[in-house]
Amino acid sequence: MLYFVWMLINRRFSKMEKYYIGFDAGTQSVKVAIYNLQLECVAEQNYPTHLYYPKAGWVEMNVNEYLVAVKQGMKDCVEQMRKKGLDVSKVRAIFGDGIICGIVGVNEEGEAITPYINYLDSRCQEDVENLSAQNLTIWAEETGNAVPNCMFPAMIARWILKNNLAFQKEGKKFMHNAPYVLSHLAGLNSKDAFIDWGAMSGWGLGFEVYKKEWSDKQLEILKIKKEYMPKIVKPWKIIGSLTKEIAEFTGLPEGVSICAGAGDTMQSMLGCGLIDKNMAADVAGTCAMFCVSTDGIKPELSTPESGLIFNSGTLENTYFYWGFIRTGGLALRWYRDNLCKQEGVDEYFDILSQEAEKIPVGSNGVLFLPYLTGGNTECVNACGCFLNMTMDTNQATLWKSVLEAIGYDYIGVTDTYRKAGVNLDQITITEGGSRSELWNQIKSDMLDAKVKTLQKAGGALITNILTAAYAVGDISNLKEALTSLLKIKKVYSPSEKNTKYYRNIYTLRKDLIQNKMQKTFEILKEIRE
Repeated sequence: MLYFVWMLINRRFSKMEKYYIGFDAGTQSVKVAIYNLQLECVAEQNYPTHLYYPKAGWVEMNVNEYLVAVKQGMKDCVEQMRKKGLDVSKVRAIFGDGIICGIVGVNEEGEAITPYINYLDSRCQEDVENLSAQNLTIWAEETGNAVPNCMFPAMIARWILKNNLAFQKEGKKFMHNAPYVLSHLAGLNSKDAFIDWGAMSGWGLGFEVYKKEWSDKQLEILKIKKEYMPKIVKPWKIIGSLTKEIAEFTGLPEGVSICAGAGDTMQSMLGCGLIDKNMAADVAGTCAMFCVSTDGIKPELSTPESGLIFNSGTLENTYFYWGFIRTGGLALRWYRDNLCKQEGVDEYFDILSQEAEKIPVGSNGVLFLPYLTGGNTECVNACGCFLNMTMDTNQATLWKSVLEAIGYDYIGVTDTYRKAGVNLDQITITEGGSRSELWNQIKSDMLDAKVKTLQKAGGALITNILTAAYAVGDISNLKEALTSLLKIKKVYSPSEKNTKYYRNIYTLRKDLIQNKMQKTFEILKEIRE
């Protein structure tokens, strides 16, 4: 009897509810969830993605894997809603985010005809070096990015145009992964190809960041025809509605509004509270990113030496810089899957961290270099490796050294910010890595800053829900709604002793990588090839 009363109340309440679908199409997984306007998750589903390595330094994906995962995720979430007695017809909008540094080439029908190549790939390195040698100032002036980078879609597009026969014959547009999925949900083709103004800046080169337009001058230099570029729209623009075919497959009503979506980095920044200038955040995802919000391009940060990337945010007139470790979070997954043989077992991260808490600061001298897909500007030929192991080295020691490795690279990034006068006394951490108390404390010690986590650490996914609600007029002030998310869960304070220790090792490690091991890396590259 009580069950039927509960069901009656639940159904009556659900008639007043509004629901929104958000998806996060990331490097390691696709997350799909349905939330109500109170930001209560009513259904969610995760699916792993797959990376392929056809050659050394090459990393490819199948963009249709994202589409399949999102469709299946929506179907599974709809089933979860129905089991709870919730009204699926109240789903109002779909909003997705995706990788900002990655593209696929599509034909006239909007179907993929090239592999999806993202920021982990380094096949463009030689082209990057040749283009950088021209010392052009237009990049920094119009985009905020001082030099080309092999992770930029602009460079990937140049490679595809030169080397991919399918695109040379049939190619019509370059698209990011989230817009590719969203356009298929709405039944669009290449003529309708779009990108939001935040993900646009993920191209790295080829655009004017303040005007939110493609740059004719830059595209001419890059030798990329403007006709290949998608139209630039606002993230909350309704680009179409759910097709009958997809509706029948998922169980959703036909005609649900589909938004243009946004870049994963931009949405994560909103989830961290980087809504105003002079705020700092660590996005502990696959590509570990350290971000600082500004009111625009800062010449002292937009330099070849800084190694920083400049982007436009989801909200109007918001901008931020970020330094990165390309295989930050991916190195953690690699360690779990390949060395520990615990593929897909997320709980194993907690087991590793529990054991690593017993290991002294500095991992008994063991160093991990996280350059599993290639080096950085300071050492192009660097590769991933463990150094200084002994017979006492165990799984927990190696795991802690992996966590510390990301922090060491972050020290270099934060030094750049601080030299430019950026205040980093307090840093917000979000995404999956924020759940590790050990890693949060390590970062606080290494960066000599207070680190805070949020009660809602969903990052991009939750901000997708709010942006979807804004797109269909269910909330009137997106910035205010986002601010309501910023409730602190815990604050970590640095240990002066540990900070001093890490700074000393950082100096020794930097000299090792940039100077003493340069020849070693060159020899190792010859062996790999």
